[in-house]
Amino acid sequence: MKIKKKIPLIDQHDKNGFWGGKFGGNFIPETLKKPVDDLTKLFAKIRKDKNFIKKRDYYFKNYIGTPTPFIKLNNLTNYLGGAQIWAKVVSEANGGAHKIYNATVHALICKSMGKKYIVGDTGAGYAGKMLSMAAKKFGLKCKIFMGAKDIKRQKPNCDAMKKNGAEIVPVYTGSQTLVDAVSECMRYWVSNCDTTAMAVGSTVGPNIFVKICGWSTAQISKELKQQIKKEFKSFPKKIKLINCVGGGSSAYGFWSEFIDYNKDQVSLIGVEAGGPKKSKLHAAPLSKGSKLGILHGAASYVCQNDEGQINKTESISAGLDYPGVSPMHCFLKDTRRAKYVYATDEEALNAYKLVTKYEKLNPSLEPSHAFAEAIKMAPKCSKETIIIVNSCGDAKKDRDILKKRLGKY
Repeated sequence: MKIKKKIPLIDQHDKNGFWGGKFGGNFIPETLKKPVDDLTKLFAKIRKDKNFIKKRDYYFKNYIGTPTPFIKLNNLTNYLGGAQIWAKVVSEANGGAHKIYNATVHALICKSMGKKYIVGDTGAGYAGKMLSMAAKKFGLKCKIFMGAKDIKRQKPNCDAMKKNGAEIVPVYTGSQTLVDAVSECMRYWVSNCDTTAMAVGSTVGPNIFVKICGWSTAQISKELKQQIKKEFKSFPKKIKLINCVGGGSSAYGFWSEFIDYNKDQVSLIGVEAGGPKKSKLHAAPLSKGSKLGILHGAASYVCQNDEGQINKTESISAGLDYPGVSPMHCFLKDTRRAKYVYATDEEALNAYKLVTKYEKLNPSLEPSHAFAEAIKMAPKCSKETIIIVNSCGDAKKDRDILKKRLGKY
């Protein structure tokens, strides 16, 4: 199992859609084979279509607001000592998170297919909020599936979805979180795929959805690569790119352009949700040794019991509260190109407190997991080491949780 040089990771799967021969694929019902095949053929076509690329780039710049800032966190760096800590502030994108890249591309694809309806899933509410924004922008009718538990804890993003005209469908089955929202969304699409396009909110699901999302979010690392070269004149000798990992869309987008670099020069570090410190429940299939399983149409490492049933997960972060992970991250783990660790709820909250105390930055609970690892790591590194954290979402959506846990927001 090896990574090929100079080929985007989204294209390093075999003819059956598997990365490394075992991650990914298309485990879908017969009724979805034609719409998935049609979408696969269309995506292969539009990737080479200069007019589509021109349109995508126009909206990335003029609607999303790319490039997003790349800043040094001087106060945090001075407090911790050791490595320099920088942030790619993707939360400055329109809507406040990286999900807007994928949502915009899916809306453009939906329009190119001549469909008027688009459906999607959401956990933290980011993917749903962004899809509702893109749907409104391009004149599409939008339906969002969201776990009932997540609706309660992510009210600000739900309010935004409704304001954008989207219909939110509460999911009361299972754990009432993201995993169940994705299941219900796919179930709905099976019955409505002739008139409706589906946007999977992360680099998970059947092969084509992994590819579209990865292709969309790769814009983040393209920007970052240019910003690093401009800021440092010559490329630094030691960089650590730290990103939270749930489904894995922001991490893939943050790392995409750097995968070919030697790992001694550019380290890729993914931080999963370790859950509450005193609980056995977590959402960390990569870092806590989960086995291979099938979830939402793809094979990946999945939190499961000895009988192969999906385990309940727990995390303070709705966006990371997912029992599976992108097949591309499984591939990066097994090839040892990326390292995966976890942060507990308490560590993420402490990281949020420290970052907001020293910097004018307001990271959501998802990237706060990544900041927790950066805070652990920085004092152990030399001053020449550059740590870059993807601050991929803002904390407005988490205000109720933060007020409850920290007494302030």
